Amino acid sequence: MMQNTPHSDLKQLTQDDFLSFGVDDVAYVRPFQDAVGIFAADGTKIAVMADFDVACAAVRQNGMEPMTVH
Repeated sequence: MMQNTPHSDLKQLTQDDFLSFGVDDVAYVRPFQDAVGIFAADGTKIAVMADFDVACAAVRQNGMEPMTVH
């Protein structure tokens, strides 16, 4: 009998499943041109804001958690 571990669950994910992680929960905030971009977990550009604090506030107002990209 095969044990179900967190790692075995991850190995069963398709590429599309993996890409959809966090799409409704997380938005990435990073520099974009001369402003700050907000991007979905799958990389889709959502918005561009004037500064970091405004971008994070917009993300939170939409029920998501802002994450930074290094």
